[in-house]
Amino acid sequence: MVSIQNLSVEFSAKSLFDNINYVINRKDKIALVGKNGAGKSTMLKIIAGLQKPTSGNVSVPQDTTIGYLPQQMELNDSLTVVEEVRKAFSHLHDMRARLDDMNAELLERTDYDSDSYQKLIEQVANLTEHLAMEESENGEAEMEKTLIGLGFTRNDFNRPTSEFSGGWRMRIELAKLLLTHPDVLLLDEPTNHLDIESIQWLEQFLVTKANAVVLVSHDRAFIDNVTNRTIEISLGKIYDYSVNYSKYVVLRQERLEQQMRAYQNQQKQIQDTEDFIERFRYKATKSVQVQSRIKQLAKLERIEVDEVDTSHLNLKFPPAPRSGDYPVIADNVGKNYGEHQVFDHATFTIKRGEKVAFVGKNGEGKSTLVKCIMGEIPYSGNLKIGHNVKIGYFAQNQAQLLDGEITVFDTIDRVAVGDIRTKIRDILGAFMFGGEASDKKVKVLSGGEKTRLAMIRLLLEPVNLLILDEPTNHLDMKTKDILKQAIKDFNGTVIVVSHDREFLDGLVEKVYEFGGGKVKECLGGIYEFLEKKKLASLAELELSKSPTASQKTNKDSEKKAEQDSTDFPASTGKAAAKLSYAEQKEHDKLVKRVQKKVTDAEKEIERLETEIASVETEIAQGDYNADLYDRHATLQKQLDNAMSIWELATMELEEMSAR
Repeated sequence: MVSIQNLSVEFSAKSLFDNINYVINRKDKIALVGKNGAGKSTMLKIIAGLQKPTSGNVSVPQDTTIGYLPQQMELNDSLTVVEEVRKAFSHLHDMRARLDDMNAELLERTDYDSDSYQKLIEQVANLTEHLAMEESENGEAEMEKTLIGLGFTRNDFNRPTSEFSGGWRMRIELAKLLLTHPDVLLLDEPTNHLDIESIQWLEQFLVTKANAVVLVSHDRAFIDNVTNRTIEISLGKIYDYSVNYSKYVVLRQERLEQQMRAYQNQQKQIQDTEDFIERFRYKATKSVQVQSRIKQLAKLERIEVDEVDTSHLNLKFPPAPRSGDYPVIADNVGKNYGEHQVFDHATFTIKRGEKVAFVGKNGEGKSTLVKCIMGEIPYSGNLKIGHNVKIGYFAQNQAQLLDGEITVFDTIDRVAVGDIRTKIRDILGAFMFGGEASDKKVKVLSGGEKTRLAMIRLLLEPVNLLILDEPTNHLDMKTKDILKQAIKDFNGTVIVVSHDREFLDGLVEKVYEFGGGKVKECLGGIYEFLEKKKLASLAELELSKSPTASQKTNKDSEKKAEQDSTDFPASTGKAAAKLSYAEQKEHDKLVKRVQKKVTDAEKEIERLETEIASVETEIAQGDYNADLYDRHATLQKQLDNAMSIWELATMELEEMSAR
């Protein structure tokens, strides 16, 4: 559908892309991956027609529409949310105008037998059909579903867009883009401004409703769930895999290993042939064989090993000075802006060495509570910061606060003090700003490079409480993994505000959910929290599924109670007894469902344990088989998930039984 042909891009005599070719097909869901600065955002801009390549071209068929969501954009703040999003349907007005013009032309023309007249009739028919199809869809209903899916409430629809933060205004732009249903959708870090629930909605939308999608995202779970093809950009070349990201990582490693083995085998063959030629070069009896080997070497197609980008981030937080046992103690903490109560009665304790996550929809108070902990804004209640607590804070907009007009080196030199100033070059080198890169102006850095630069500030002074507000925005996969490991190895206390499920998985042992003005504590990791949340939602759903019967019972009981109170006041207790019986029946139904979930989980655990035992028996036989080890790892992960589901269902069953 879209063809990228012989594409090359150079910046300051440095090659970003070197003669790249590939095709975007209809219904392709492509993840564009690579290190920060590899050229992912540049590639999207070129496909969108916003930037010209040095050479080569992008071929887009006529009538193919392309929608593009950049990382940052200028936003219009003069309309309400609904008025702004309705702009997505402006193309319908353009289509009607074109159709009117074409019909007017048909009325004037008399060359009924000409090819151009027949072609015009076909165009009118196609446009009429297309317009009828789009108008048949309920645009207002679709707009409402999209806005709610992206986290807006109906109360937000008529609010001016100027009242929303930059992140929420980006959601408005995303809603407009999705509603236009372009043939090719280009998304540059679409999850940066979304919460977990909105990300899950967007995943579902892209999988079920979108046409071709090319996206840049560093949210591994998101791209795994959405994409079916991965294109890696590395050192000016691309590597195209028809699988999602997780499978690509495995296949890429296998490809490099096979390539290296083939290269080593060929090098040995070449060396053996050259040794033969050298040994028998001057022996007349071997001249035929020698000439044959020389020709063989000349014809040999040499195997080349793909150049691998070996630069990597060297990140390790300094050892944490010992703090008190409880770095943060919150007691009935609340925050309001005028009549709007962001949250209230937040009560919790974070122990020394704990790593916890703040999650929830945007606007529910995660960053607000962080600012309360930092002492940046006033609040109600008591918030105690423990003895000898030294806080290292990475704000959500940290990268945007950097001065774009100064160099990378000067950015750090201006905040470094004492002996650390003699080590600035070493620190910058560890963060992949070695050599000439340290003399670049900040404004020319990619989003990920700016985030890395902002992260260096945290290393300039030892701290024992790290507060990281969306630290993974703009970071590439490898850098995120390195940051995650560094946080794991950090011996202090950590609070992470993030919507990145893959990043939080295995990192935090406790989750605080922000929503509905409350802050709820949930023990366990992020996937245990999501599973428990799903179970809680299911319980609410089950209780509301059959309201007609229970409501009817309630209404009948209330009516009878009113009648009885007139003549027989003592009989009111019977009506109340009937009501509690109906509630008990509903409760029993719910208990049975959860019991079934426990039983199903137990069966799944038993099945997986049997399969694992079988695989382990095969491994014990001594035959090396990479697929066997992969199978074992997959089964083990499935078993861990099944155990988590079983634990959560059992806990829920115990809670219900105690009622």
